Amino acid sequence: MEIRTHQQIDPALCGRPVEVSPGRAEVALEITPRMAVDEHGLAHGGFVFGAADHAAMLAVNDPYVVLARADVKFLAPVAVGDRVVARARLVPGDDEGRTDRPEVAVEALVGERTVLSGVLRCAVLESHVLVGRADRGGRTDSPGGAGASGASGGGR
Repeated sequence: MEIRTHQQIDPALCGRPVEVSPGRAEVALEITPRMAVDEHGLAHGGFVFGAADHAAMLAVNDPYVVLARADVKFLAPVAVGDRVVARARLVPGDDEGRTDRPEVAVEALVGERTVLSGVLRCAVLESHVLVGRADRGGRTDSPGGAGASGASGGGR
C-alpha cells in the first residue's frame, strides 16, 4: 500500500513503517542512547508516543491528517536498546461513519510487554495544516513537517 502521509518523517526519531494496510499500521523504533533521560538509560516517553502517533497517521494514511487529541497511558518503562513496535488500527463505527475525524486505537510493545495504550483522535483537513498561516509569511506552499500546536502535519 502506498504511504500518503508523513513521508519526510525521520525514522530514527519516530519509527520505521513495518506494515501499512487499509486502516492499520505498524511502526518499529529502536531506542538509542540519544533518547535516554538519565544514566540508567530510561527513554523519554515522547519517543514512544511519537512512534504510536506515526503508526496512527499511517493507519489513516491521508496527506492532510493531523493529531487532534490523545488519550494514552504509559504502562511500563522503555530503555536504551529496546525495540518498540507501535501498532494502530482505525476504530470502526466512529462518529456515525465520518471520515474527517477518525479515532485510532494504538498500542506500543517491547517484546510482548505493552508499554503504551490509548486512542488518538485525528482530523483530516481539506489542505495542509500550515497553508495560509500568517506566521509562515503567508506562504501557500509550506513544506511538510510538524503542524501547528503540536499537531502532526502531513506533507506531500
